[in-house]
Amino acid sequence: MSDSANKTWSGRFNEPVSELVKRYTASVFFDNRMAEVDIQGSLAHAGMLNQVGVLSDEDLRAIQGGMADILDDIRAGRFEWSLDLEDVHMNIERRLTDKIGDAGKRLHTGRSRNDQVATDIRLYLRGAIDVLLGLVRDLQRSLVDLAEKNASTVMPGFTHLQVAQPVTFGHHMLAYVEMLGRDAERLADARKRVNRMPLGSAALAGTTFPIDRTITAKLLGFEGICENSLDAVSDRDFAIEFTAAGALIMTHLSRLSEELILWMSPRYGFIDIADRFCTGSSIMPQKKNPDVPELVRGKTGRVNGHLVALLTLMKGQPLAYNKDNQEDKEGLFDTVDTLTDTLRIYADMMRGITVKPEAMERAAKQGFATATDLADYLVKRGLPFRDAHEAVALAVRYAEEKKKDLADLTLVELKSFSPLIEDDVQQVLTLQGSLDARNHVGGTAPFQVLVQVAKWRERIGG
Repeated sequence: MSDSANKTWSGRFNEPVSELVKRYTASVFFDNRMAEVDIQGSLAHAGMLNQVGVLSDEDLRAIQGGMADILDDIRAGRFEWSLDLEDVHMNIERRLTDKIGDAGKRLHTGRSRNDQVATDIRLYLRGAIDVLLGLVRDLQRSLVDLAEKNASTVMPGFTHLQVAQPVTFGHHMLAYVEMLGRDAERLADARKRVNRMPLGSAALAGTTFPIDRTITAKLLGFEGICENSLDAVSDRDFAIEFTAAGALIMTHLSRLSEELILWMSPRYGFIDIADRFCTGSSIMPQKKNPDVPELVRGKTGRVNGHLVALLTLMKGQPLAYNKDNQEDKEGLFDTVDTLTDTLRIYADMMRGITVKPEAMERAAKQGFATATDLADYLVKRGLPFRDAHEAVALAVRYAEEKKKDLADLTLVELKSFSPLIEDDVQQVLTLQGSLDARNHVGGTAPFQVLVQVAKWRERIGG
C-alpha cells in the first residue's frame, strides 16, 4: 500500500480502499465537532497510562505538548481534515504522530476507536446538555416574566378549540413553564446516564494492559464507569434517551407555536409578534407571517425523525460494536443544534410578544364561558349537579337564541331556569368573578398566578 490512507489496518489488506468507499464510510466532516473532547479524552487516557507505568514521563510530556499545539490549530481553523483518515480520531492521532513521533503511536495503547468514540460522544453530549439546561431556564424566565405582567389578563380557555372557561394569559404561559420544567428534569436525569465512562473497554473485551479506569474517569469528570465492556462500546441508549427528551421539548414548543400562530391571526388578534421574528410576502405587501413559530412547528418533525432513526439504528444490532453506529452522530448533532437554536430564539421571541387584552376579553365573552360557574352556583344551593347541568344548558340555548351572553340575561329570565337563582348570581357570571373563584393551587385566579410566578422565580432564578 502506498502512503497514509489505510495504515491503521494496512497489513491485513492487499489492495487499498476504493475512493467511493472512503467517501461512503468517512465521518470526519461531521464528527470533527468532537475534536476538543477527543483531545480531552486522549490526554486523560495518556495520564492514566503514565500513572500505571505503561507510558513514560517523557512520552506523556510529548503527547501533552503535541495535543496543545493541535488544539490551538483546531481552534484557529488551521487544522486540515483528511478524508483518507476517515474520522476525527485518526486525523488527530496522525497529526500528533507527525509532530512527536513514536510517543504519538503509543497513545492508543489499551484502547480502541470503539471505546474512544463512545467516550467522545458522552463528553460532547454532557456539555451540550449543560448548555441546553441553561437555555431552558432562560426561556422559562421569559415566560414567567410574561405571566407576571399578565396575571390578571383574562382570555378564553379552550377545549376542542371551543371557548370553555375564562383563564388568565399569565396562567396559560405558566402551563408551558411547567412543561419546560419537566423537560429540564428529563435532561438532568438523562445526564446521569450520559456521564458514565466507557473508556477502557477497548474494542469489546477490555485490555491486557494494567489500566486503572477510575483514574481516567476522575480526570474526565465522569460520575461512573460502564461496567460491562460489551455493553460499553455498543450502548447508545443515552443518545436515544437524550433525543427523546429533545423531541418532547420540541413538541411542547410546537404546541406553543401553534397557539402563537392562531393568536396572531386577525381572527383572534390576541397578540403580536415582534417584526424581527416575522417575514413578509413576495407578492402580498400586507402580509406579516409568523415564520419562527411555523419553523419550530416544522423542525419538531425533524427531531422526532432523529429519535425514530436512532431507535431503528439500534433495534437489529448484535453485540458488540458495529459500523451502523457511525450513523448515530449526524442525527444527534442535529438534535443538539436544533434545540440550541430553537430555545435561544424562542426566549428572545417571547420577550417581544405584545399582548392585546381587549381582544382577549372580547373573545372570553363569547361562547358562554361562565356556564360552568352558573352550574356550580346552583349546586352550592342544593341542586344535584346533573340537574344543574341541565338547567344551565337550557339557559345557554335560550341566551343563544336571544343573542345574549348569560351575564346579559335578566334575573327574571335566569330564574325561569331555576328558582334557586338570586341577585348575587351576577358576580358569578362575570369573567373576573369566574377567575377569582378559582383561588387554589393550580387554579387560574390572578393571586394564584402570582404565587406560582414567585415559586418559579425561586426555582430558576431571575
